[in-house]
Amino acid sequence: MHDSFQVGDVKIGGGQLFLIAGPCVIESEAHALNMAEAIAAIAGAKKIPYIFKASYDKANRTSIHSFRGPGLEEGLRILRKVREAVKVPVLTDVHQAADVPRVAEAVDVLQIPAFLCRQTDLLVVAGKSGCAVNIKKGQFVSPWDMRHAVEKVREAGGERVFLTERGASFGYNNLVVDMRSLAIMRKFAPVVFDATHSVQLPSAGAANGDESVAVSGGQPEFIPLLARAAVAAGVDGIFVEVHDNPAQAKSDGANALDLKLLPEVLDQLLAVQHAVR
Repeated sequence: MHDSFQVGDVKIGGGQLFLIAGPCVIESEAHALNMAEAIAAIAGAKKIPYIFKASYDKANRTSIHSFRGPGLEEGLRILRKVREAVKVPVLTDVHQAADVPRVAEAVDVLQIPAFLCRQTDLLVVAGKSGCAVNIKKGQFVSPWDMRHAVEKVREAGGERVFLTERGASFGYNNLVVDMRSLAIMRKFAPVVFDATHSVQLPSAGAANGDESVAVSGGQPEFIPLLARAAVAAGVDGIFVEVHDNPAQAKSDGANALDLKLLPEVLDQLLAVQHAVR
């Protein structure tokens, strides 16, 4: 069984539910700061340890015309600002091994995107970085095969590693979550459940009705339901992409949780955890 570890003030795998949340992509400095402050206040009121999440670059957007983010330089500046101003640990995606050393200086957790969860060079350099590493399970990977991704990070010296479930491909333009995967993966690392990407409908929509710009759709009404099920199954943390105006979000708004719904969802999750215990 895995050991627990610290990321700033957040204990990963210690039995207390923690939250990873924020907008999918950094839209601006002001928006990132506002979202971090708002979510931190909500999490603090519920006594849930919190890690801020936002991406400086979304390198796997469906369309080449989609907004990717501010890029490495500006994105890392903003993430540093969030960490210093809001005083919470910060997580971001990293897509290229060459970027890891610079990103590791600005954040507390390096996130390996689901599509890259088998990329050995990326996993190894992340393991050498000194940062905690969150590996998102690929939609195409069995839960038991994620052991190999964990081993790549640990063999490189990265002892602080955890896994995030975000659903498996089920035919075209759909995902399904097998709750057994949470227990299977938890045998070799702490496990987080991504409640927002799990309700995504990949490449199933069009941007503002423009069929030339494909985007993912979503079913956000199922976010609370799946999150409750995951907490009942014994996950260590919950990952939710949260936005104050999902309809206007520059990435993944269709499957984001509206900020105003977050307090109620967290209350439900804490109630479920208490009941299970």
